[in-house]
Amino acid sequence: MSPSVTGTVYIVGAGPGDPGLITVKGLECLQRCPAVAYDRLVSSQILDLIPPDTERRFVGKAAQRHKVSQDEINQMLVNLAREGKDVCRLKGGDPFVFGRGGEEAEALAAAHVPFVIVPGVTSATAVPAYAGIPLTHRRHASSVTILTGHEDPDKDYPALHWDRIATSADTIVCLMTVGHLRNVAERLVRHGRLPQTPAAVIHWGTTPDQQTITGELSTISALVQDAEMDPPALLVAGDVVRLRDTLRWFDKSPLFGKRVVVTRARQQAADFVAKLESLGAEIIEFPVIKIADLESYEMVDTALSYLREYHWIIFTSANGVDAFFRRLYQHGAASASPLEKLKVCAIGPATARQCAAYGLRVDLVPEKFIAESVAEALRACGIEGKRVLLPRAQEAREILPQMLEECGAQVDVVPVYRTVLDEARATGMQDRLRNREIDIITFTSSSTVRNFVKLVGEETVREHMQQVCIACIGPITAKTAEEMGMSVDVVAEKFTAEGLIKAVLVHSGNRLAQRHLTG
Repeated sequence: MSPSVTGTVYIVGAGPGDPGLITVKGLECLQRCPAVAYDRLVSSQILDLIPPDTERRFVGKAAQRHKVSQDEINQMLVNLAREGKDVCRLKGGDPFVFGRGGEEAEALAAAHVPFVIVPGVTSATAVPAYAGIPLTHRRHASSVTILTGHEDPDKDYPALHWDRIATSADTIVCLMTVGHLRNVAERLVRHGRLPQTPAAVIHWGTTPDQQTITGELSTISALVQDAEMDPPALLVAGDVVRLRDTLRWFDKSPLFGKRVVVTRARQQAADFVAKLESLGAEIIEFPVIKIADLESYEMVDTALSYLREYHWIIFTSANGVDAFFRRLYQHGAASASPLEKLKVCAIGPATARQCAAYGLRVDLVPEKFIAESVAEALRACGIEGKRVLLPRAQEAREILPQMLEECGAQVDVVPVYRTVLDEARATGMQDRLRNREIDIITFTSSSTVRNFVKLVGEETVREHMQQVCIACIGPITAKTAEEMGMSVDVVAEKFTAEGLIKAVLVHSGNRLAQRHLTG
């Protein structure tokens, strides 16, 4: 028996390639709909945002190689909606700009299936922008014509009117043009465009694989052929192309073209991710752990009952701060006031900032942000005979409590959270490594190294990571990576996320960008 309620099909533009260019509404549809049908040009990073229990349908098409016909796609959307499912029909760019979204909407309307159009950022404007080419400029261009180089072969009326198009606007943008570039350029010139008109062809725009070739309408086809450029690519013709030398930005970024794996979740590494992205890196999020509740909170609750008996509390991670305060609040506290008589030590600035977010004053941050430095700093403060509370992960290095006890402190190690493997994307990461799609992998703790190896497997590490740059936040993490069979290329001198980025830039030969980051 079919459902009485028909689902809604959301025809969503995913943008041109950069995953940051999907709209807020588009992302909401992607993550809410129980079924997603997506095209070939939708980036893998956007696909990674789809919840794991979502039904996925790949309906990608390439020139002359249609995996699924348009009629089949139309019928599939109708069938899914009639099953009562809301469907996110995810298309590259904007669905109504040479995206066949209009055809799919017509089919849905004919079948009386409700639909919603969610516009996307079209490649016609975004790709030239990423190449440093504005389509309009007060001194160079006041009009734009957008056309396709690949028309419907079944049209029963004349093709493009080149005699009108060639001089119709100051700037011409032609999508899907690589296979027809010579004909497009020749027709523009034949019908009135100057052969010396500046031209640019941009391949895989807004992605780390972006490549831009510039020339003139008379030469651009030969230049692209010599470069053996494949689709997808678009052509821009007009005086605005001259501005690229001045306005070029994306492919000049110090980490342009680099795919960087971040092994912590975005919410735990937001600043780290933002800085890498601002330097041109494409971020591949591969969180190797998930924060999970403890099976028993008996030890935590006991420690909370005796907070007044402690002299020091030591936090060794932002996660530990969050988990501790979450339990403290469950015990009825409304602020950090139960800790006001304790001295507080944080292992590093990020952990200290997290303490401050809860209104907790930090008394001590060691010069080096590792457990050994914490112990040395506390020794200098006179830790002997003091009682210390150490809330942390269930599994952690024992070196800190051991060193504190050797200094004469009484240490209560209290787990406040545990970490579990996040296996959702392991297969995808293995495939990326085999296909040599990864340039840099960043590790911010020994646990991220160990869990990474558990997820991708020792064989993958041994056979497919020799060409990958391994970047570690400090010597302890680096030592763990080497023990797990990795060749470490980068170790931060300052054991912070910013220090790690600086070390990556120096390794990449980008000392100028490293100095800019410092400034």
